Amino acid sequence: MTMDTVEIKAFVPARDFGLSQRFYQDLGFTLASSSHGVAYLHAGDCSFLLQDFYDETLAENFMMHLLVKDVDAWWRHVSSSDLAARYGVRAAPPQDRPWAIRDFTIHDPSGVLWRIGQNIGKTRANPGE
Repeated sequence: MTMDTVEIKAFVPARDFGLSQRFYQDLGFTLASSSHGVAYLHAGDCSFLLQDFYDETLAENFMMHLLVKDVDAWWRHVSSSDLAARYGVRAAPPQDRPWAIRDFTIHDPSGVLWRIGQNIGKTRANPGE
């Protein structure tokens, strides 16, 4: 018996399904399909399913982590497209974290928190060590 896996996807809640689809496309994801209240979005080999379902408690406690090669390029895109103001969401610029990741945070229009980051290694994250 083999226990090979292919992929795992999270179902991300959306208060306003259309608005959330536009937000994620503007963030940098490609909308591959959308039907029956589920949209399939991807950026490269990373993907998730956006669902036309909303529960405030779920959305405000839901977090996604996207690991990228160049977090500063993603942040420049978020900043230059004024994504936070256009969608009325919160975003905070990249920081080096003690867990060896440089990341920034952005909330989607439903309140889902995204941490978008890149591995930086122990030296950069903890220069004093």
